[in-house]
Order: sequence, then C-alpha cells, then structure tokens
Amino acid sequence: MSDVFDKCRTWKDYRIAKATGLYPYFRAIEASHGATEVEIEGRRVIMVGSNNYLGLSADPRVKEAAIKATEKFGTTCSGSRLLNGTLALHEELEARLAKFLNRESAIVISTGFQTNLALASILGRHDIVFSDRANHASLVDGVRLSFATERKFRHNDMDHLEQLLAAAEPGAGKIIVTDGVFSMEGDVCNLPRIVELSKQYNARVMTDDAHAMGVLGEMGRGTSEYFGLEKDVDLVMGTFSKSFASLGGVLAGPFDVINYIRHKARSVIFSASMTPASIAAALKATEIIESEPQRRARLLDIAEKMHNGFRAMGFDTGVSVTPVVPVHIGDQVKCFRFWRALHEAGVFANPVIPPAVEAGHALIRTSYMATHTDAQLDQVLDTFEKIGRKLNVIPETRPTVYEPVKIARPGSAVRSNKASETWAAGSAGLLADKGFSLDQLSRMSSREMAGKFFDAVEQLTWRAANLQPEDLRRLGGAPKKLWEKRSELGGVLLEKGAQLFMRNGSDGSDGGNQAERN
Repeated sequence: MSDVFDKCRTWKDYRIAKATGLYPYFRAIEASHGATEVEIEGRRVIMVGSNNYLGLSADPRVKEAAIKATEKFGTTCSGSRLLNGTLALHEELEARLAKFLNRESAIVISTGFQTNLALASILGRHDIVFSDRANHASLVDGVRLSFATERKFRHNDMDHLEQLLAAAEPGAGKIIVTDGVFSMEGDVCNLPRIVELSKQYNARVMTDDAHAMGVLGEMGRGTSEYFGLEKDVDLVMGTFSKSFASLGGVLAGPFDVINYIRHKARSVIFSASMTPASIAAALKATEIIESEPQRRARLLDIAEKMHNGFRAMGFDTGVSVTPVVPVHIGDQVKCFRFWRALHEAGVFANPVIPPAVEAGHALIRTSYMATHTDAQLDQVLDTFEKIGRKLNVIPETRPTVYEPVKIARPGSAVRSNKASETWAAGSAGLLADKGFSLDQLSRMSSREMAGKFFDAVEQLTWRAANLQPEDLRRLGGAPKKLWEKRSELGGVLLEKGAQLFMRNGSDGSDGGNQAERN
C-alpha cells in the first residue's frame, strides 16, 4: 500500500549533500554587523547574498521606528485585516505607498508571496493570464490558484508573447504579468513592448517589482517609472523584505480593483496582518527612500564596479543590468564547491542550481547593498578570482579585453546586456550533459587533465547517488553489450587516462610540453 510519506523517507539529496560538505542551505546567521557582514558558525563573513539593496535593515532610524511601534501596539495584531487586525499604522502605510507609487489605492499584505497570491482573486474562468516563464514562484502560484487559463511566453520574448495574444479568444479578459527585475539573471522586462502589445490586444499589465522598487527609477518607484510608463501599468506589486527593510508586500492600482482584492483575496482575509514593527519599519524606509536618492546612486555605482570587476577576471555575469550580479559556474557540483570555498574564505553568496536555472547553467548569485564599503567589495572580488582560478572557472591570466556592462540608471532605459555564447546556451538549456571528447582531452596538459578527471569522478559520484527514475529507465535501455561491460568501466577509464597522460607527459611537473606551451 502506498504511503504519502514514502517520498520523504527515500529522498536522499539532503543527506548526500550534508555528507559531502556541499549543503549550502538554511545557514543560521548568529549575528549581524551593519547588514554587510554577518556571523555564521562563529565566522564573520561579508554578506553578498542579501536583497537588502539600500542597507536599511541596519539603519538606526528604521530599527527605532520598529521598536516604538512594538512598545505602543505590542508584537502582533493577532488577527486578519478583515476583523481585528487593522491598525491605524496599516492605513497610514497604504496611503503613503499609494502616493509614493502614484496610484489611486494600495493594500499591504503580510508577505510578498501572499501579495502575489492575491492576484488569484481577480482572475475568473474566462480570463487568460500571459506570464513570462521566468516569473517568480509566487506569481506562478497566484495564477495556479485562480480559475484562469495561463499562457506562458518564453523569457522576455516579445514575438512569442504577441503570438499568444493573437491566438487568444478576443472576448476573454486578459492580463500580462511579469517580473520587473528578474531575480536570478538580473535583467529587466521589456515593459515598453509589453505596454504596446497590451494596448493592441486589450490586455491589462501587472509588474512584480520586488527587486525593482527602491532601486530603479529617479525616485525608486520601480520598472514603470524607470521606463516612464507609470500610467500604462495597471497593477504594481512590491515587497518590503528587500529595499524596505521589513516583511510584507504591497499591491497598488485603481481603487475599485484594490478594494475588491481587499475583500476577496484569501491571502488577505484568512491570514494574520503585518506586525506593528514590520509596518513601522516599512513606513520609515519609505520616507528614507524618498528623501535619500544618493543611496540608489551609490548602489548602482557598486553594481557597475562588481559587474566589471568580475568580467575583467574572465567571469561571465550574463545579461544583468542591476545589483543582482550572477556569476556563471556551469555544473551544479562545481557550483557547490565554489560556494563552499567562498564561505571558507569569508564571503556569503548563494548557489543557484536547477530547477531555479537550466541544467548546466548553475551560478553563484551575488547581490549588493548601498552600504557595502569599497574595501569589502575589493575583498569579494579578490576572493572570487582566487577560487575561480583554482576551480578552472576562469583562465589563469585575465582577458585582455572584456565587454563592459550597462547599468539600469535613470534615463538609460537599458534592459539587459548582450549574452555571451555560454550564457545564452545555459539559459536555453543547451549545456546539460555537455562533456569532453577524447580529442579535447588529448590537447590538454597533464595538470589540466588531472583536474578534469577529478571533477568527473566527483560529479559521477554525486549523480550516481542521485539516480532518478528516468536515469534508471535510460540505463535499462542501454545496449546489452555495454551493460555487461559495466564492471570494466573503471579499468577502461584508467587505461585511457594513462594513455593520455603518457601522450602529454608523465606527471606534468616539467611544465614545458607542447600542450602547456600552447
């Protein structure tokens, strides 16, 4: 008899990753030092894995506001907004954000995830949602919880979006939903074209500005302000856990729509409201965002420094034009090894592996704060360079030229940088299962070859321990002759390796063979 818990007992990825020392998640932060440095396992590390873009979580003014609100109202409202959970502070924050975002009305909800789930309340059976494939999981779930039909378009592919719009039922209600800044690759949606298509096909537009609000635009109002299209975007969503140094989310738009959501969204009426401390922190952060534009300017300067610093070493930061700076690694095992080496060297960053990215496109996601010092940033760059060379992610010598980035500064209207061939292949899922031919191996030095064999053994061990049903089916369909010789595989690899080593030099110590000179 089947047991719904069976999948939990047989899931082994966690145990294997822990056993190999390559488990990067749920790292407990024991102390924070001005947000840019934290303590983990007794080690002080530079934090470049946070979305605290303006560094306001450590601002004394924000902390004081949260403390005073707690002293006045207590730690929680102990109920939903619909019943006993609405404070005057909630209404003050909503009025302030509606004015800040140039919208008729706004509603604040307990988390950013729940804010996007509220989208389901306005979607009916005869509505169609057009979603970018790279949208955040909360947007995906918000659409799934509705009765609407979903049509996904390829990431930032406006031709594909137009094809879907043209094929849709003309009389259906339509809305295009997209991230403003995409959280993994750091590029910006093609909002000008989305707006054009929305007008042509009578569709509404919603942007998830979780990573754009407080960052993009002259006043920090996000993607629509950045492109000068605020009047053409119907709904704007933002989160407080990033630039606003708090917890919660906001949805802003026409009064009738927001009022309907306020009374119909399950994530509003069946969930406890934002705590007094969270509301007060977001209120104070909004005030600082409006009055201190120099923070955004500093943040974008830092983003440019880090993008170009990485690229000067030979790293690939892809298409990002924002303070989200992803560094392409490739294989997920090497990505975990890179993460561990960073952590041991005093840098906290985030490894991103499938399914968050395509197979073969694993990356280290870094993100920056306006409060990072130049000394901290230089230390991060130096650490990345040392580890990148050690793990053969970048060449031993820096490239003579590299493509500088274009940053999404006010008035620039840039959406993305040109993708390298490697980045484009990774985004398209073309790097999965890519290996090395014997011809390629034969041209390597013995030292390079030893490194490749080491990586191969580690990766094969990882994958062997993580065999999935589809892997077993593939093995079951292998030729019988190959299956019978499986026990000889190790010997064959050693034999071929020995031959290649002899061809390239016995131990690599002479440093002068032809392959190394080339």
